[in-house]
Amino acid sequence: MFIELYLSQLLKSVFIVLLFLALRFMAVHVIKRYAKKFERLEHRTGLIVKHVNFSSIFFIALFLIIIWGVQIKDLGLVLSSVFAVIGVGFFAQWSILSNITSGVIMFFTFPYKIGDYIKIHDNDFPYEGMIEDIKSFHVMVRTKDKGLITYPNSMMLQKGVSVIKAEDYHTMMHQEEEQDKNIAEHGTD
Repeated sequence: MFIELYLSQLLKSVFIVLLFLALRFMAVHVIKRYAKKFERLEHRTGLIVKHVNFSSIFFIALFLIIIWGVQIKDLGLVLSSVFAVIGVGFFAQWSILSNITSGVIMFFTFPYKIGDYIKIHDNDFPYEGMIEDIKSFHVMVRTKDKGLITYPNSMMLQKGVSVIKAEDYHTMMHQEEEQDKNIAEHGTD
């Protein structure tokens, strides 16, 4: 009785779930292939996959709500209330959204990776150091004096950043050590 009454909605629901699971599988496959091709670390790839999973669940839930007969005006009322609360929260903490978005952009397009030596060109607080980790919200940079800086992803896209690849950095550090050694042995005269 139940199945006969709701057969259309059940079939549409199964189709939507299978469709979005297939799209999720393809997206994850493309992301992992991209990460392997451009030597992105596994945990960075995992963060992007989490974003894809969240989006898939959101769209599945949205389409299931529509399929099962929730009226658009009722759905609009609920969603407008939810988005109003989220909007106020994001307005209060706008940097959360911009940092997550920046993290995704940096995963796909930015020319640096973990292990690269970077110089952040900020007039007020110039930083330089080795990238230890890139997270959803910030980049962890280890300075020459062994300090650890967490720098927001959104600021990484706003400021100029010079990249010295890891192999070039080691060569540069070796040359600086040789210069320091020569100065110590022979003096500055």
